[in-house]
Amino acid sequence: MTDTVLPPCPACASENVYELDALLVCPECAHEWSRDDASTTDDEWGAEGEWVIRDSVGNVLADGDTVTVIKDLKVKGSTAGIKVGTKVRNIRLVQGVGDHDIDCKVDGIGQMQLKSSVVKKA
Repeated sequence: MTDTVLPPCPACASENVYELDALLVCPECAHEWSRDDASTTDDEWGAEGEWVIRDSVGNVLADGDTVTVIKDLKVKGSTAGIKVGTKVRNIRLVQGVGDHDIDCKVDGIGQMQLKSSVVKKA
């Protein structure tokens, strides 16, 4: 058995990654990706030394972009949540609390932070 160093999970940064055929799999969050995609992660440094944030599909996000929410989200303190397909305009990229890296204003909800893993660039 060879001791091949596998990259950490791009979704949760877990070191407990294993190979399954042509895929790499994270047992903690069940994220699967190919070895070719292992060099790209959700959070990485760009060539100019700036922080690069990608959406759920892998598109690079920038300040002022419009994104679409890809799954229903519950909002604390509100009976109504954010529905799938809700467009959020004029986002701002931040290094927020936990994995939240998008600061935005959602119509009907107000100012909040979202994770880039639950949005898609519009």
